Amino acid sequence: MSSEAMQELIAQLPDQLKDWLGGRIPEEVECVVPDMVGIGRGKAMPGRKFATQARMFLPTSIFFQTITGGYAEVDIPNAWAESDLLIVPDLSTARAVPWTSDVTFQVISDVNNQDGTPHQLAPRNVLKRIVGLYEREGWKPVVAPEMEFYITKPNIDPDLPIKPPVGRTGRQGVGRQAYSISGVDEYAAVVDDIYDFAEAQGLEIDTVMQEGGAGQLEINLNHGDPVDLADQIFLFKRTIREAALRHDCYATFMAKPMQDEPGSAMHMHQSVVELATGKPVFNGPDDKQTALFEGFLAGQQAYLNSVVCMLAPYVNSYRRLVPGAAAPINLEWGVDNRSTGLRVPISAPNARRVECRVTGMDANPYLAIAACLACGYLGMKEGLKPRAPVRSDAGELPHELPHDVTEALNLFEEAVNVQQLLGEEFSSLYLAIKRSEYNDYLGVISPWEREHLMLNV
Repeated sequence: MSSEAMQELIAQLPDQLKDWLGGRIPEEVECVVPDMVGIGRGKAMPGRKFATQARMFLPTSIFFQTITGGYAEVDIPNAWAESDLLIVPDLSTARAVPWTSDVTFQVISDVNNQDGTPHQLAPRNVLKRIVGLYEREGWKPVVAPEMEFYITKPNIDPDLPIKPPVGRTGRQGVGRQAYSISGVDEYAAVVDDIYDFAEAQGLEIDTVMQEGGAGQLEINLNHGDPVDLADQIFLFKRTIREAALRHDCYATFMAKPMQDEPGSAMHMHQSVVELATGKPVFNGPDDKQTALFEGFLAGQQAYLNSVVCMLAPYVNSYRRLVPGAAAPINLEWGVDNRSTGLRVPISAPNARRVECRVTGMDANPYLAIAACLACGYLGMKEGLKPRAPVRSDAGELPHELPHDVTEALNLFEEAVNVQQLLGEEFSSLYLAIKRSEYNDYLGVISPWEREHLMLNV
């Protein structure tokens, strides 16, 4: 291997990764592509090969896979010829893999057609497509996600319920202790490794807190570019899982992993600034909300139901979005009102933003962010006006969200204008994948059915 090629590669890496390497030569590189359901696909190779590799390929079918590992029946010409796609590492995303014994880094990769154009089925490209719509208007969207998840006991039998872990006190976790400092300390060993792994990767954590469930934590990220934040969520999921495994625990991002505990959300704070100046477009000269703010908010009210299938992508997702479960059931909005699906937090006028509280932590971050921003974009372009804000408990108002994944998919199928923004071929494939997953679900007999139907019907 040419040492010049390796030095040239290292020179292109982000400063945080070069600092972590500290002069060491990468032994292995993982080229990772986020697939349709948010799983990382790709190739690992010796560092010396990566440094000299001219081109890399993966088959188109990586985007046809469902969460079960099966393949959806797709209506795409010559789909099963499995032609190759170009894998293009985005070296700006290169980060350490600090839990391995070898000197390894991972790099999120873009996916292009063989002519070099972005492949429209890749979720990262779908998000870039939406960001590009904003840029053509002279706007730049800004997001700040909140990640909720559970630390659990290992569960190797899917027929058995998931249980909270035993903490440092030797007691099994119990819920209803939201914002408890000692609750975070109970799993301090896992949290410490999350911090250490994040620091090694140059990932910034804004805050960590105990949520309302037994063993449920929340990590908030700093606001920034949508693609970068989606990358961070994608990397954090793997990071958190690896930290938990070091301590004989699992980390799960299921929307509703335990029957009597609250669900896990991925609340998304959203704002828009001028591309040229960075000036917030939601705040007017008199510190009042602007027509663009109202349009963005109204667009979410008008169109979010059509993309809930990307914010709540699985049958389990809808176990969270029910009355009385500390999650929204409609798309009402309010200032500092956590019962609404769309909340405007207390902030300085120039930090005015819309927090979407519908999204579950089980969502693909690239698609969830793209879907939310697409709805806001439509509202801004169409000059929509939101409904009056709600100051009471929005949970007492009618259930407006889809009740299950099939209803959500039907709403998406009807939303032609939203599909056009996200990409029609992508939209068709997404529908096929989610319907295939639902059909797989229908093939499984649940404990509830065995308990209540076997001897009673």
